[in-house]
Amino acid sequence: MESSSVGLRERKKEATRQAVHEATLRLTVELGFDHVTVEAVADAAGISRRTFSNYFTNKEDALLHGEEQQIRALVGAVRDRPADEPAWPALRAAVARFSERVAPPEREWAVRTRLAMRHPSLLARQLANHAAMERDLADAVAARPASGQVRPIVLAAGFLASLRIAMRMWIEEDLAREPAEVIDEILDEMGRAFT
Repeated sequence: MESSSVGLRERKKEATRQAVHEATLRLTVELGFDHVTVEAVADAAGISRRTFSNYFTNKEDALLHGEEQQIRALVGAVRDRPADEPAWPALRAAVARFSERVAPPEREWAVRTRLAMRHPSLLARQLANHAAMERDLADAVAARPASGQVRPIVLAAGFLASLRIAMRMWIEEDLAREPAEVIDEILDEMGRAFT
């Protein structure tokens, strides 16, 4: 009984986090990031200002929550790959599997990226997320057969730089192609150094 109540409690907390994230994203699109307040987000999500503070430090954290969830899922997908698979192929396979399971990121990802390019506070928070992901990915590939003599941190950084370049290209192309197509193109180019 106790474990099911803990599971229910965690699901409710995650549902609240997701509701706050979605309210932040919606208000940011409607009003512009500079005009969104924590109080407005709390009202839109149907929670108190204090409850907002139990989940997020600020509106930047709330807006980027979806990205943080995707980061954790991608690192998990890398860890789930067969242990004897070399690092770069494991990263490629994980991102392909991740892309299949996750709904296309078009609107939300494009909105967050465009906002981060215009708002220093968002960009700083996003870069911190990417630095943490880089460390987590390096840890996830460290025990795998090496791709040449490349250090895990270099491999992780190259992989994430490829993803960032691909998503920027996708946005600059005005979402003309599928994100997976652009990602594959850039990973093919970067992968020549690691395979």
